[in-house]
Amino acid sequence: MTSPFGPRADQLAADRPVLDRPVADSPAIDRLAAGRPVLDVRRLTKVYGEGEAAVHALRGVSAVVERGDYVAIMGSSGSGKSTLMHILGCLDVPSSGQYLLDGLDVSQLNDRQLALVRNRRIGFVFQSFNLIARSSAVANVELPLAYAGVKGAERRRRALAALDLVGLADRADHEPNQLSGGQQQRVAVARALVTEPALVLADEPTGNLDSRSTADVLAIFDDLNAAGRTIVLITHETEVGERAKRLIKLFDGQISSDVRQDRAGRHTVRSAEQPTMRLERIS
Repeated sequence: MTSPFGPRADQLAADRPVLDRPVADSPAIDRLAAGRPVLDVRRLTKVYGEGEAAVHALRGVSAVVERGDYVAIMGSSGSGKSTLMHILGCLDVPSSGQYLLDGLDVSQLNDRQLALVRNRRIGFVFQSFNLIARSSAVANVELPLAYAGVKGAERRRRALAALDLVGLADRADHEPNQLSGGQQQRVAVARALVTEPALVLADEPTGNLDSRSTADVLAIFDDLNAAGRTIVLITHETEVGERAKRLIKLFDGQISSDVRQDRAGRHTVRSAEQPTMRLERIS
């Protein structure tokens, strides 16, 4: 199974120059101009199988997500939202079309380069948390940094900062079985943030949570977006989709609607006077 955290740092050394070189006439990807879209997908299709057995999961999907946006993607089972999520997360490739992630043409990358993109450009939040059972919260948050080759003391510092960002600094040494479901998901959010990714990609992040924990996690997403982070969230829950600034609905592999909306129930964890902590992008 493809890991969203990427292969070991020593396996990626040869591919770093490819990802760090300028894209067109822009600076290197770590210093892209603020105006460049985080996501730009153009006429994406995805077909499984061939002939009469072919399943057209995506049929010409096009969308642009600007830096600092908060987008929810909704659709019923079979709409194509899971397929789109896997393509956006560089876990799968389209049958045709183009995908630019933070200005980088994903189709031009080999498997190891894609792994590096997943590690550095995307922070994943999963429905099932995907925490390592016998590791502490801080060790779980450190994992993407370990794959990236960040040294131990620096990993710990950044992981603790990320846990503080989601309100779990006092739970750093707790293992997953010592945390509630909502707290485990907040650890997963901290892990997604620790590399300072261009995109936070959340796949049904509230699917295994009760109503109170759902509210807590959504408040963190509100706060993160208010601080300028780009979030794309896949959900089947209407109340979750309504929290985003923009709602895209898929039907039968196509975008059936794409609208800006007033954010229902939006609030942030931090007060307006409290400074927002910044994490550091891995180099």
